[in-house]
Amino acid sequence: MAGTGNSTKASKQTTNTKKKRSRAPKKPAKSITTFRSAKEWLYGLVDVERTRTSRVNPEIFKLDRMSALLVKLDSPQDELKCIHIGGTNGKGSTVLMLDSALRACGLTVGTYMSPHLEDVRERVGVGGQPISQHFFAQHMAKVEAAANALPKKYGQPTFFEAMTALAFLHFAEQAVDIAIIEVGLGGRLDSTNVIKPLISAVARVGLDHTQFLGDNVADIAREKAGIFKSGVPALTVPQEKGVVDAMRGVAEAAGTTLEVVADDIDFSHRFEAGERTGPHVRVGLASSRRTFEHVPVPLPGEHQAFNCGLVLAIIDRMGEHGFELPEPLVVEGLARTVAPGRMELVWREPRVLLDGAHNPSAMAALVRTLGSAAPYDSMVMVFGCSADKDVDKMLQEVAKGADKVVFTKAKGNPRAADPHDLASRFADMSHKMHQVGETIDEALKIAAQASGKGDLIVVTGSFYLVGETRKHLSLKAKRAAAEA
Repeated sequence: MAGTGNSTKASKQTTNTKKKRSRAPKKPAKSITTFRSAKEWLYGLVDVERTRTSRVNPEIFKLDRMSALLVKLDSPQDELKCIHIGGTNGKGSTVLMLDSALRACGLTVGTYMSPHLEDVRERVGVGGQPISQHFFAQHMAKVEAAANALPKKYGQPTFFEAMTALAFLHFAEQAVDIAIIEVGLGGRLDSTNVIKPLISAVARVGLDHTQFLGDNVADIAREKAGIFKSGVPALTVPQEKGVVDAMRGVAEAAGTTLEVVADDIDFSHRFEAGERTGPHVRVGLASSRRTFEHVPVPLPGEHQAFNCGLVLAIIDRMGEHGFELPEPLVVEGLARTVAPGRMELVWREPRVLLDGAHNPSAMAALVRTLGSAAPYDSMVMVFGCSADKDVDKMLQEVAKGADKVVFTKAKGNPRAADPHDLASRFADMSHKMHQVGETIDEALKIAAQASGKGDLIVVTGSFYLVGETRKHLSLKAKRAAAEA
């Protein structure tokens, strides 16, 4: 495959000259012939993301079924050159920045991410575009056929396992130069942990999914570091106390060395604010191989500096695999990064900003960032989260940042907390104004009525809530355009 040796020089990367892999077609199951029937089968599988944690059997987290499924599909993951990215917060932003930078250098890049905001096809992308309905149906039919051929002892694959298999199939058949694979949940037992990547990287680790990963950050860090493999460079960013030591122990046991941006890798960052450029962060990173200087971080918030540093560290280590990624093209690509649902301004009158902050540390970062990234007179927060999160700590961060709060829920998330319960718990810790909107539409109307000209409406607490809001406002914009 292209992407190794001299074949990856920038002058040859502008066109993907490889022949797409010709895979002997498996007889598709009769039930999947269209995108709709593919989705129907997929959504009939166990979906841990949308199931209350109390109803999830921990035994579901194992790799033997995933491995067996991929064998039935002729192990497409073995044909890929991958970057594996885990973490609690920032892994999605890291994937998006890395994707944009590598595509600017002429590589054909595949990305596998979760969750999606509006369309399940968003999870699997090539060249910055989601998989087509045609390929989605075609590959899912193969996955279903492989699932039906598994010995009964394995049972049916989960939603995430089926999607992961589909992604590997698509990337192999599209002959991508590099596939960026985001870990779903945890790391050690995550369905994506069947690959042998070129580089493993872990973004910021925090308390989340404690029911499955452990009730302290050190234990969670060990699970996240479970993606480290022998001889594969491992990278991370500065972490809270105890996390790096826990991860180093896993790295040593796995047969690799962990490098920390800003500790083991020369890294700097500074905040700037100019009349023309506005508030932003610049970073620099240097190694024995190359140097990046004064690189603008494309996403708002000082916390994104380390995510960007992790991207540059990955790009630096890719040079060891023959990838030549010139700094000007990397910087140009970074600048074009688009991050849906992450500090995304989607409506201007009134201003509505979406951010999928889904745990206390992500919510704290959002509150810190808003003042400089999107100045406002007063902030009205539309908030909804999953019931199995650390709700009280999230609400404490909401109380610090919001002037008024409208509690609601995403109708498509069975794990969503009751907005009336959220309001009651919020009242116990804050005297700030708050109301309940039973639906996204009602919550946005309440927020708009409570907002003035210089105010900002922020929808946050869950990617499901952000996704439904995004779809609602998109439909509203289309209706308005049609009536104009």
